[in-house]
Amino acid sequence: MNLDEVVSCYQLLMKEWNSKGPDYIEKCGVLLNKLKIGLTHCAFLPTTGTANKKELLIARDILEIGAQWSCTARDIPSFERYLAMLKTYYMDYKNELPESSYRFQLLGLNLLCLLAQNRANIHISHPVAMEQFLMEGSYNKIFLSKDDVPAASYTFFMDILLDTVRGEICSCAEKTYEKISASEMARMLYFDSMRAAEAYLAKRGWTLQGGVYILMKPKDRKSVLECNPIPAGTFATKAIEYAREMEQIV
Repeated sequence: MNLDEVVSCYQLLMKEWNSKGPDYIEKCGVLLNKLKIGLTHCAFLPTTGTANKKELLIARDILEIGAQWSCTARDIPSFERYLAMLKTYYMDYKNELPESSYRFQLLGLNLLCLLAQNRANIHISHPVAMEQFLMEGSYNKIFLSKDDVPAASYTFFMDILLDTVRGEICSCAEKTYEKISASEMARMLYFDSMRAAEAYLAKRGWTLQGGVYILMKPKDRKSVLECNPIPAGTFATKAIEYAREMEQIV
């Protein structure tokens, strides 16, 4: 296939895929097989660096449709092959090409695919558990998992995750406390030594006075509360209504 034939076939693929008409899965499968061969002939697949931006975008669109088609056709091996090819565009060409609106959807599908097939595998279950702890706000479990990684290479990303969690804890503290003891803050951040905690907090611009960090002046705290009042009456009313509904159910 030459360039014009690839573009024509690509346009037909887009039309069939978007139409979702009768037998569109079968028709798209046939077109995708033709296009994979055509991409190789036209050197669209980025192995030699000869393809231009427009050609790379067409190739990426085709592969993204192929990955979505694989899910619709329930073809896991095909999905994995398309994702393997797409990673080159998502990673190696991320600065040359505009970001695809399907990138994170497909990467998320890839993670779900791995989870669905390897739920019991410790290398998969560990990051899934970290995500769950993060969503729950169970930061202590994340810190306790630092030394319980399935492989030494996980430590690098665990350190980044711990730094992210510490940042979240500090952000919450800055909005909540007027002041907090240095020892308590070091405990909350799970640092092994006070020196490490002080060095970390100094980078955030925290002021240490007599073993206590001054986070918010009283007038600033009052201003925050005035801007974000707690609707206690509304909460109480909702709680009472909920209790009455529960009584009726029981």
